[in-house]
Amino acid sequence: MKNRILFLSLFIVTMVLFSSCDEEGNLNFFTVEQDVEFGEEFHAQLLQDQTYPIIPEASAPEAYTHLRRIRDALLQSENIRYKTEFSWDVYLIDDPETLNAFCVPGGKMYFYTGIIKYLENEAQFAGVMAHEMAHADKRHATNTMTKTYGFSILLDALLGDDPALLADIAADLALGLGELKFSRDHEYEADEFAVKYTNDASGENDYYPKGIADFFIKMGTQTTSLEFLSTHPDPGNRIDAINTVWTELGSPTGSTTDAIYVSRYNEFKSSLPSK
Repeated sequence: MKNRILFLSLFIVTMVLFSSCDEEGNLNFFTVEQDVEFGEEFHAQLLQDQTYPIIPEASAPEAYTHLRRIRDALLQSENIRYKTEFSWDVYLIDDPETLNAFCVPGGKMYFYTGIIKYLENEAQFAGVMAHEMAHADKRHATNTMTKTYGFSILLDALLGDDPALLADIAADLALGLGELKFSRDHEYEADEFAVKYTNDASGENDYYPKGIADFFIKMGTQTTSLEFLSTHPDPGNRIDAINTVWTELGSPTGSTTDAIYVSRYNEFKSSLPSK
């Protein structure tokens, strides 16, 4: 009898482990559908929190047009796994002093007006957006939640021993995702795919694939504290890793300072509400 119980327990654990790995083999207890649900819950909480003053589209229609145009260019990439499953909604947060951006599960992305005004051209901003898209597409947030709460605790919830736990996790995620720190490996992977996504954009959006590296170089000249650095750790060899990915892609060229990229980005910045 004991052997049967042990065998059944091992079978359950094995099946849960197997079914809880994402497509790339990372342990993640959340489904893709739950990523989307968590993102919706977070957005609902954010709308009620004046810490994140989202700019209504009616107040800045031109700015949102630019934001979606850049997003749509990046969504051309075949490297994006959840291109149709995630909404990829984009939002502006009215805070000219904060140089930051963040994403939530399911693809919703938020950009402070401060970081938009801080950057110099569209390729740099496209690199930042592509970095956030990669965090969502690689499911870094729910992967981190799985590691944070631990297998045994989540297993109890999945087996029905603690039915309130998953609801609590959803609430914690909705209230605190902006402070969630991704691992160093997550940041490297987001940088890698930022290069790939921007490289895949084409036509009128022939971005320089190393725009994200230019952003980090520009940040290196900043003497004041940057919020982006506090939520996106910047190891010393991060730019070198970006250069490696770029070289592996064949060192593709692209534009950062061409007139259209500078003038179009200036139009984007000028369309933001001024405080």
